[in-house]
Amino acid sequence: MRPMHHRLDPARGLLGALLAAFALLAALTAAAPAARADTQICDAFGSTTIQGRYVVQNNRWGTDAAQCVTVTDSGFRLSRADGSVPTDGAPKAYPSVYNGCHYTNCSPGTALPARLDTISSAPTSISYSYVSDAVYDAAYDIWLDPTPRTDGVNRTEIMVWFNKVGPIQPVGAQTGTATVAGRTWQVWSGNNGSNDVLSFVAPSAIGGWSFDVMDFVRQAVSRGLAGNDWYLTSVQAGFEPWQNGAGLAVTSFSSEVRTGGASGGRATCEVAYDTNVWPGGFTADVTVRDTGSAPVDGWQLVFTLPAGQRVTSAWNATVSPSSGTVTASALPHNAHIAPGGSQTFGFQGTYSGTFAAPSGFTLNGAACTSA
Repeated sequence: MRPMHHRLDPARGLLGALLAAFALLAALTAAAPAARADTQICDAFGSTTIQGRYVVQNNRWGTDAAQCVTVTDSGFRLSRADGSVPTDGAPKAYPSVYNGCHYTNCSPGTALPARLDTISSAPTSISYSYVSDAVYDAAYDIWLDPTPRTDGVNRTEIMVWFNKVGPIQPVGAQTGTATVAGRTWQVWSGNNGSNDVLSFVAPSAIGGWSFDVMDFVRQAVSRGLAGNDWYLTSVQAGFEPWQNGAGLAVTSFSSEVRTGGASGGRATCEVAYDTNVWPGGFTADVTVRDTGSAPVDGWQLVFTLPAGQRVTSAWNATVSPSSGTVTASALPHNAHIAPGGSQTFGFQGTYSGTFAAPSGFTLNGAACTSA
């Protein structure tokens, strides 16, 4: 229906219109919450907090060229990323969002640093937005140190590369592949002159993923790059740009560190370890049962082989290293254990002296009972 039009006295009409406009503005102001303006940071090491629990940092350390991040409620966007550095060297920056402590700047209410053997799980979630006209990696950083330090450089850095664009590679050399948290990764290992670096590179871009940080921490422990008495000091998600980078964004980030053991210390897993032993050799069939109320995805079983024992082959899991404290990691086809369900794997090995079975098992950081 078309509106009716009435002829009004001009003065009275203008006054009425103004009153109506003021009334509408007041109603809209009362009904709608005030919008939060995004914060832009251009200082090289400037930072701010989001959600009252995470820190977003510009972290421009490898160049004098201008770089700015626009901080949102859920992450940040690189709004300016001038300049470039050689691709055979270090990147020009690491704009990122983190939980924990970075050069004495600790995120509000963080549980970090936390000793590894007190952490039952560290669930995290991240989503990225990528661009194609830059050279960069999208990296999730995990920092470990023998002490609960909140400043300086940690002893070991774990990098999880969700994506890379251009002729760049991680520190060191590729040492093989590994299945971690249900995904297959290229594994690189080296030292950048300040700390050891263990990198896991996705064969194709990952836009977003939820996982347990401890799955990667256990990989560092199993390779002798950390100990269970070390500390997790921070987890960080961001980008390492070499050339350009404007438009790259972390669109969401969450991180939690759970300490004190799973389910208040009550074991939620059971392990049956059955062996067939002959002089100098043995096989082990291992059944892992989920006795809790939640499913287990991307399982990893950690145990210590007695002295003199060495794994020579394995099936239905990857087992590494071959001696000492080893980690059995699920394969893609058996990564899920339903509540009340189980998965079985096995391996063959050699031994010297008297044969013995491992004394304890932990599943994704939680101690298991023996069947």
